[in-house]
Amino acid sequence: MFCAAVLATACASLPAQGERPVSVAIEGSSVTALGRIALASAPEPSLSGFRLMPSGAFALSARMELARRAEQSLDVQYFLIRHDPTGKAMLRALRDAALRGVRVRLLLDDLYTSGQDELLSGLAAHENVEVRLFNPFPTRGCLLSRFALSLPHVERLNHRMHNKLFIADGAMAVTGGRNVADEYFSRHPLANFIDLDLFVSGAVVPELGRLFDLYWNSALAYPLGSVVPPRLTLPELQAGFEEVSRPSAPPVTHEPDARDVLGYRPIEEELDAGRLDLIWDHAEASADMPLKGEAPPPGLEEASIASNRVRVAVVEHMREAKSEVMLVSPYFVPGRSGMDLITDLRSRDVRVSVLTNSLASTDQPLVHSGYRRYRRSLLELGVELYELSPIKAGREGRGLLFGKSVGGLHSKAVVFDGLEVFVGSMNFDPRSDHYNTEIGLFIHSPRLTLQVSRLARLAQRQASHRLQLTAGGALEWVTPGGADDEVHTKEPEAKLWMRFLLELLAPLAPEGML
Repeated sequence: MFCAAVLATACASLPAQGERPVSVAIEGSSVTALGRIALASAPEPSLSGFRLMPSGAFALSARMELARRAEQSLDVQYFLIRHDPTGKAMLRALRDAALRGVRVRLLLDDLYTSGQDELLSGLAAHENVEVRLFNPFPTRGCLLSRFALSLPHVERLNHRMHNKLFIADGAMAVTGGRNVADEYFSRHPLANFIDLDLFVSGAVVPELGRLFDLYWNSALAYPLGSVVPPRLTLPELQAGFEEVSRPSAPPVTHEPDARDVLGYRPIEEELDAGRLDLIWDHAEASADMPLKGEAPPPGLEEASIASNRVRVAVVEHMREAKSEVMLVSPYFVPGRSGMDLITDLRSRDVRVSVLTNSLASTDQPLVHSGYRRYRRSLLELGVELYELSPIKAGREGRGLLFGKSVGGLHSKAVVFDGLEVFVGSMNFDPRSDHYNTEIGLFIHSPRLTLQVSRLARLAQRQASHRLQLTAGGALEWVTPGGADDEVHTKEPEAKLWMRFLLELLAPLAPEGML
């Protein structure tokens, strides 16, 4: 039956891309309240303002507040919006904004939209809303059938839009590592991610808007209706959306006098006051070309817009480091080129530290198999390796940095010499290098860089195992425990079946696909 279904859909294809309306971001101005606040808060027009958001609750409420206060436009781009209370609340907030006359553009990667056609079609049925799917599958069945259909097209299956971006009125934005689902905002009852976002205002926001437009108007962004032809009338779709998106969890709230680990209050309090207390400095936004892995369009061959420009820019910044590079990446597979780079850094006595997931904390065990091939070589070079301990993170976090029920690390950041920092969606692995499109910000701010460094070192000290080599070259994991450190000789906290499965599957995992 399954094979017949695969054969039946094997000839399925995407519709021809006809004429589509080209639209561009609306730049911020004093016409909107958010625009006026942004202008009033900026010390000078050339600067951009930033606020780190390690707290999941604060990061979610920032997005919801921007959606609630928007007057002209919302440009929203995500790899994943899950069909859970958080995802539905976000889509409902976009719908509510559209009802107020706000233009809503939602661009969503199609990999994890299985089962959401009704919800997305209902959103798109509202006036002022347009939904586009990035690199969509030609069949709308279950996830298994989508993958089966795509087996002859491995390159297309692997080409995904990993960007995360939320822009309101062209004046303020949120970007970073978080997708939209319970586990990214400390709302999941069992396992949540440690993640990091940036609240952004000022000069770099128009750059982010142009990067959104690059994807929105690309050949890989298909209008939802061309991939999912509506079978119901607009009123029926709208009524269905109202029912399906009905809140199933309490709204985001904060305790009185709530503050995050950096001492910040929720951003909505500053929006109410009409002035943002941000860190202001210079920054550049960077994103890969939508057609990553393929030749750029004619006239766009210059190196400055190379298809994988985020990774290229990160590597160039690392090469220029003189004293320290600190990497935070949930999936860390350096590959030959990465090892050559790190070898060069260490030959110049540049301190290199890496915070990544342990086998116990990762949600991608096969990627961990790629990382573990390099651990001994990295330690021999003098790299400081730290792997997240979900048990320690849950015990030590107290809800400030690590949240409740910690499952794993999902933050992505790189610190250069304590002077500059990259925060974005890029992992340090082959998939981010070759297949996924990414976005991020390079911020020239020692103050913000220091905050990222402190967060990373806090996680290293309180929630991680430090790796080291014995005199005989064997791996050890050292878990700080006050007066007496605990030393492990096997992957700590990982279940026996997981270690066994990894040993079985690791040799079969091609590194270039991790």
